[in-house]
Amino acid sequence: MPRLVVDAMNVIGSRPTGWWRDRSGAVRELLGRLQRLVATTGDGVVLVLDSAPPGLGEGTHGGVRVAHATRRGRDAADDRIVSLVAADTEPSSLLVVTSDRELRRRVTDLGAEVCGAGELLRRLDELGTAEGP
Repeated sequence: MPRLVVDAMNVIGSRPTGWWRDRSGAVRELLGRLQRLVATTGDGVVLVLDSAPPGLGEGTHGGVRVAHATRRGRDAADDRIVSLVAADTEPSSLLVVTSDRELRRRVTDLGAEVCGAGELLRRLDELGTAEGP
């Protein structure tokens, strides 16, 4: 069973869907799609956010673990992803989802695998859409 660590804004920003007009809605939509993935496949998923929409605190939401950046500013979510990978007892079993070249380098140096945002979105598209929380 894969364990995914998802760079939320990198995935959301990879398609010009108008997400910038409703960032909170885009986060909730991605969360809903990941919840469907978890329900269908049993994959473990951590969704890492730069900042959270109201009411979406850290913790497990419908089978998806939500984690927030621990600071504001450039690369804040990337740093949280790196810390999650570094703290994992089996980083080689993690698949980090990002198209960010520097984040890719940082997590592969720690032993994690990486796939691009487009690959995850194609997988989610195959499952169809799901309502968010």
